[in-house]
Amino acid sequence: MSHSSVHIGLVNPKSPDNVGSVMRAAGNYQVTDIYYTGDRYPRALSFQTRSLDLSRKVSKDVVVTGTDSLVDVIPAGMKVVCVELAVDAVPLPSFKHPEQAFYIFGPEDGSISQDVIDIADEVVYIPTIGCMNLAATVNVVLYDRLAKQDLNLASNELVRSSRDRNNRLQVTKE
Repeated sequence: MSHSSVHIGLVNPKSPDNVGSVMRAAGNYQVTDIYYTGDRYPRALSFQTRSLDLSRKVSKDVVVTGTDSLVDVIPAGMKVVCVELAVDAVPLPSFKHPEQAFYIFGPEDGSISQDVIDIADEVVYIPTIGCMNLAATVNVVLYDRLAKQDLNLASNELVRSSRDRNNRLQVTKE
């Protein structure tokens, strides 16, 4: 079995906070590359009075790169999965994630363009009432991917290494 690889593409994101939250999700779910299109995110960054906290250990290695076209940066062998509320899309609960995936997420105030949808190997949607924000959508999709993998993640060592220094909770049974 080959090593799985995941990349994220964001279509014209507008909020530095949302992109920062996507970076944190990427770090939590071992995604190292995020690509984005458009000029709204860098423009919003230039007006932001506070900087994004990139010191968290989970997102420190995540690379965020601007590009004119997400299609142009898709690595060879990757399956393109668009996440969008689209007619005839596959509901996420029944979706089988490809091992090598490039997930493309649309903006909160728009959609992925039809030409990108047309080249996608799959288009999936999260069955909710209404739409979710960008960061929430990325988190749900990446968690769904993890939950459907055959991994043994039930360990106290994982809990200890994942929690922050202020959390020392332990479940006690009576």
